[in-house]
Order: sequence, then C-alpha cells, then structure tokens
Amino acid sequence: MNDWKIFKKDNKPHDGIENLPPAPSWRSFSSTAGEKTEEEKRGATFQIRDEEVELVNAALYLRRPLLVEGQPGTGKTSLAYAIAHQLKLGKVLRWNITTRSTLTEGLYSYDAVGRLQSIRKQNQDSQSSDNSTDKPESNELDSKTDKQESNQADDIGKYVRLGAVCTALYQSQDKKPRVLLIDEIDKSDIDLPNNLLHIFEEGQFDIPELARIKKQQPKVTVFTSENEEVDIEGGKIACSAFPFVILTSNGERDFPPPFLRRCIRLTMPEPDSGRIKKIVQAHFQEDKDILVKAKPIIEKYQELQKKGQLATDQLLNVIYLVTRKDFPEMDKDKFVEKLLQYLSNLV
Repeated sequence: MNDWKIFKKDNKPHDGIENLPPAPSWRSFSSTAGEKTEEEKRGATFQIRDEEVELVNAALYLRRPLLVEGQPGTGKTSLAYAIAHQLKLGKVLRWNITTRSTLTEGLYSYDAVGRLQSIRKQNQDSQSSDNSTDKPESNELDSKTDKQESNQADDIGKYVRLGAVCTALYQSQDKKPRVLLIDEIDKSDIDLPNNLLHIFEEGQFDIPELARIKKQQPKVTVFTSENEEVDIEGGKIACSAFPFVILTSNGERDFPPPFLRRCIRLTMPEPDSGRIKKIVQAHFQEDKDILVKAKPIIEKYQELQKKGQLATDQLLNVIYLVTRKDFPEMDKDKFVEKLLQYLSNLV
C-alpha cells in the first residue's frame, strides 16, 4: 500500500505534490469553462427542509429580509447559494460583517485621496504646459479652467465603487432580484442592523458625492462590487425588484425589536441522522457505497455532537480523508478525533 502522506518527516525535497488527488467537491476552485464553481456546488448539494421552503417563500412574497439563525456549520450561508441556484438569480452578492463594519462599507466606497492626487497631477501638468507656451488671453484661460473642472467632474466615477448592498439594489432594477448575503450580522456594532432598516424599507440610496454634481453631470459611470461598469443617474440607486436579502447570525447577540419585526426569522437546527446521510450522499455522489464506508464515522460524529458543537463540513472532511483506499487503518481513529474538534468550549 502506498503511503498517503505527501508532506513527510525527513524534510527532503521531492515531487510528491504531483500525487495530490482532486480536491473535495466542496473545496474545488476550478474556473474551467463548463465546470461548476464552489458556490454552485454548495447550492446544488444543499439539502432543503420543509421549514426552509415555507419561510423562504414567505420572504420572497413579502419582500422582507430573511434572518437565518443557528450554530456554525448548520448550512446558513449554503441556503443563500441554494436559493440563487434553484431560482437562477446569478452569483450571490456577499458582505462579510466584522466588528468594524459600517453601513457605508456595504453601500459604496469613494477614494477621495486617489481623486485628489489625480486632480493635483492634472493641475501640475496644466501649469507645466502653460509655462512652455505664450501667456494665453483671458477668454482662453477661462475656457481652459472650465475644461479642467469638467474633466475633473467626468473623472469622479473612476473613484466610486458600489458595495454589495448597492450592487444588489442597482442590479435588481429589472424584474429579477439579486441574492444579497449579509453574513454574521451578529458581529456588527449595535447600530448597523437598524441603519440597514432604512435602506431595506426605501429600496434606494443616494451617493452624496454623485448627487452633488447631478446638474453638471447627470450620469456617472462607476464600478459595482463585481467590477462591472454601470451608469448612475442623478446620484441615486433604486431597485424595482427588492433583492432577496439573507442575514445570518450565530446567536452572539440580540437584535433590536424594530429590526426583528421587519425580518422573516428562520432557525437552522443541527442536522438529524436522515439529513446527515443525504448531505454525505450529495457530496460523494460518485461513490455509491459511501454510506457503508462512512457509517462508523457518522456514528462517531453523532456521538460527539451530543457533547459539544460540531459542523457538517467537519464530518465531510473526515469522510473524504479516511475513506481513501491508501489511508491506513491504524491512523483512522486518531484522525477522526483530531478533525472532529469541538467548535465551542465544551470538551
């Protein structure tokens, strides 16, 4: 039997990396034409429950955000990909929340420093040009100044980039909404959830830097969060089809009542035995005997799950590794214990 280890103890250089097998289906990042992305695979393999069907449809009909709560690894983010996959809503727009996240970050960014440097360079180039020619007449100078100011206004779009929220609003101007995933909103500061309410209620937002120049420049071309160029008219972004908003929470904090009142709430439970088997089969479709091979691992996972918090991707990692033909029996128990580490303080 071949040694499964590619990285070895003797530390001698070798070409063993060439023997590395294909990545697990949930960790494949191939961009080859015709192949599914990791997001598409997550959406296609997600195992949908009746409660998820009911509450997702309620959020769709009511045009309300869906607040998905549950422990890590229960499939909260995968639900967003499953919705986009099934309803053909394109790539999920994702905003990962941290303790430092602000509403402006999700809406747009404006590189004021970069634009100021560009303006200074234009002025320096103009002055150099003036010094190398005869002094212009006053009307020529006025014309040149007007042209510079016009060019500077035209240039502003290069320094504006829409965040995930504004991109979702803009690209939902047609009949199809985009899926907007605001991940781990419970990590945000206390004001962010309520600050989002106004945007969700109004379905529109003004970019002040563009609104101020709408008379001189009614239309400005800017970049979306997906690096696409789009035209913003009058500095206003408004949707006609409210984006499908999913907010995930690991339960690290409570939310204010006004915020909760405007959301449809879904709690993702720990998967039961039947759902675990469906998840395993969905990710190892090419191996018809996977449930037989993985039975002791699944039983061990369920046993440990009663003592502390685990995630289904931990189970998939163990199954992928220890069901390999070249994986030695003597290492299996040790790796099951090491890879099924608790995600909480319960040990």
